[in-house]
Amino acid sequence: MKLHIRVIPNARRTEFAGRRGDELVLRLSAPAIDGKANRAAIEFLAGHFGLPRSRITLVAGEKSRHKVFELAGLESNDVLP
Repeated sequence: MKLHIRVIPNARRTEFAGRRGDELVLRLSAPAIDGKANRAAIEFLAGHFGLPRSRITLVAGEKSRHKVFELAGLESNDVLP
């Protein structure tokens, strides 16, 4: 399954914050420096969906707020926030 996510770094806490268009909004407490926000997003998604981090891949948007993650082992009909 692929997730389109808009990331907001340097937030007070890490949490889903709704939707904006076709994207989920993810607030991250991590800064957007040296890939910290990307790693924090993968860690959060792994915990939220109960997957190992190795099954989550950032496929687009490494240096953008608009990111696409692929979650191996989940289908698009699984529960989303």
